[in-house]
Amino acid sequence: MLAMDIRNFFHAIAEGRVKMLFRCLGYPQQVADLLTRLCMTTTPVSAFNEISGAEPFDWTERKLLSQPHLPQGAPTSPALANFAAWRLDQRLAGLAARYGANYSRYADDLAFSGDAGFAERIRAFQNAVDAISRDEGFSIHSKKTRVMYGHMRQSLTGIVVNAHVNIARPEYDRLKAILHNCKSHGASGQNREDHPDFRRHLDGRVNWIENVNPARGAKLRALFEKIAW
Repeated sequence: MLAMDIRNFFHAIAEGRVKMLFRCLGYPQQVADLLTRLCMTTTPVSAFNEISGAEPFDWTERKLLSQPHLPQGAPTSPALANFAAWRLDQRLAGLAARYGANYSRYADDLAFSGDAGFAERIRAFQNAVDAISRDEGFSIHSKKTRVMYGHMRQSLTGIVVNAHVNIARPEYDRLKAILHNCKSHGASGQNREDHPDFRRHLDGRVNWIENVNPARGAKLRALFEKIAW
């Protein structure tokens, strides 16, 4: 399995591309202009100096953020980004098919899976993915590229996907320990990250595991229900 990451995925989708999307969807020019402005944002230059504790912005990232772009976290951004990446998806799916592999994308996470023949040609495949991405206006974050062979733990978006989808054991054990301590010693003392609604935070984490691995999720749910809130 090959996992790759698109650098600055939402930020790389510029105003002109979004405006063209609305025009292609049938909106008149003035309406497309208005919708585009509502869905875009621009980061003021002063904000770059106010963010502390984060990695410094490189020149390319500053340029993208300083121009109108899709804001990460906005409810409109995922759908618009998927529309904008339609050609990228079609080309990468075609490339994967020629190599006998399968392709999927979740936001900026690209995943390719195949057999031993695919693994033997994976370096050439990576180069082709990089070239197609650049041609479509995106950039691959090379430091986040991972090649995961069958004997290794294969994980995507926090889920282990080797033989079947599952939760990584360390993550399950950490949540189980938190729930156990909440039941035994009280929930307030376990909220070490100061979540404003700790109960809903834990409920959401348990619910996510219930959807990925119902058996493990049921055990965590039983612990959650025993907590005296």
